[in-house]
Amino acid sequence: MTMTRRNFLSASAGLAATPALGAGAWAAPLPREADIVVIGAGAAGIAAARRIMAANRRVIVVEASNQIGGRCLTDISTFDVPFDRGARWMHNPDSNAMIRLARNAGLDVFAAPIGQKIRVGRRNARAGETEEFLAALVRANRAIDDASRGRADVSCASVLPKDLGDWAGTVEFVLGANATGKDLNDVSVVDRARAQERSAAIACRQGLGTLITTLGKQVPLSLSTPASRIGWSNRDVAVETPAGKIVARAAVITVSSNVLTAGNIKFTPDIPKRHLDAAAKLSLGSYDHIALQLPGNPLDLARDDVIIERSSSTRTALLFANIGGSSLCSIDVAGSFGRDLSAQGEKAMIAFAMEWLTRLFGSEVTSAVKRSTATRWNAAPFALGAMSSAAPGGQASRKILAEPIGCMFLAGEATHETLWGTVDGAWESGERAAEAALRRIGALRDTEPATSAPAAKRRRSNAPGAPIN
Repeated sequence: MTMTRRNFLSASAGLAATPALGAGAWAAPLPREADIVVIGAGAAGIAAARRIMAANRRVIVVEASNQIGGRCLTDISTFDVPFDRGARWMHNPDSNAMIRLARNAGLDVFAAPIGQKIRVGRRNARAGETEEFLAALVRANRAIDDASRGRADVSCASVLPKDLGDWAGTVEFVLGANATGKDLNDVSVVDRARAQERSAAIACRQGLGTLITTLGKQVPLSLSTPASRIGWSNRDVAVETPAGKIVARAAVITVSSNVLTAGNIKFTPDIPKRHLDAAAKLSLGSYDHIALQLPGNPLDLARDDVIIERSSSTRTALLFANIGGSSLCSIDVAGSFGRDLSAQGEKAMIAFAMEWLTRLFGSEVTSAVKRSTATRWNAAPFALGAMSSAAPGGQASRKILAEPIGCMFLAGEATHETLWGTVDGAWESGERAAEAALRRIGALRDTEPATSAPAAKRRRSNAPGAPIN
């Protein structure tokens, strides 16, 4: 995963999301039987269902919430522009099937014109200071990359150079909390180093949540239908919901790693400990957006400017300003600080955003705020966090989590070994799991090629690694 000076902050928001306000919703009558049942209507679930439908097999998607999108949803009512409360970007336009599907659906997909700035107090960093930061980032990434080839999978924090000086805190924020939702002491060097390069940042003007909803329009699904218990064997599955029971020949399960370990869905028999341990090692980090509408551009920033600060504390954030040329700005908080702040509630989150902007741009900014909102994904019952990040020693858990359990197949960004933490990885994992399920029921020949695009090879480089999301 390489990084250039132009893109070191270009992919800064992870798969944290909250329900898309005002999004269209629909439901199919719950059938008693299906060839394959899909649990969850996020990116992975919709991708799986579409693949099953393409094979002319009966599928039903059951979704616990009243919205499609999972951790990838668009708010179309709070502000005068679509606001992605979660994932903002797609990547790798040469191989990403979602981008082609978005264009075919008539949605406006484009490369995000993002600029990046660093604040040192109330001024922008000087050229020499920016060079110092980039050099520190290069060294940190080299250290992580080198350590990933060692015998032990240790934490990223443990291998960082000890002489990063004034930029140590900023480097840890960019590579840790902002990129993975976790502080670097909780992140595996192997997982971080093996992450596939996220080339470009591709946005959807109508919102990524809108895209997932649009791609799910023809999918048979039942909203507000949580799966409470799943009985499984090597022959079939029985999914119990408040609307009745569905018997299927296979299941694709796309719930988050945190929901899986929380035991919100009961399995009979229990899921193997091997899989639960793997999910625990891939727990979700914390990443939230605090959105402020600032008419008149009081920050005097360009469209889609990304701002970070030189900070020696974890009490910091990232500003994504004038989103899509609008007056909407997002202050993103993540990692242990973001988790603690989110637990205090939306009022405390907005207060922090005001305080942080005042520190960087002056007190007059706060009086310009017209509307505000904040996401709190750690408290969202059907997500319980943002995106997965492997704990030290836990990178191999991604492959374990994707192993079949009887005729059940797990999917979601946590199961993707290189595109974890992205909607791209979630979509691809859903297609892969669907193909495995189709093969299981004899609907896809072993010699038949997969439809999902092959993952691009990761390129090793001495250049610094880009943020994950």
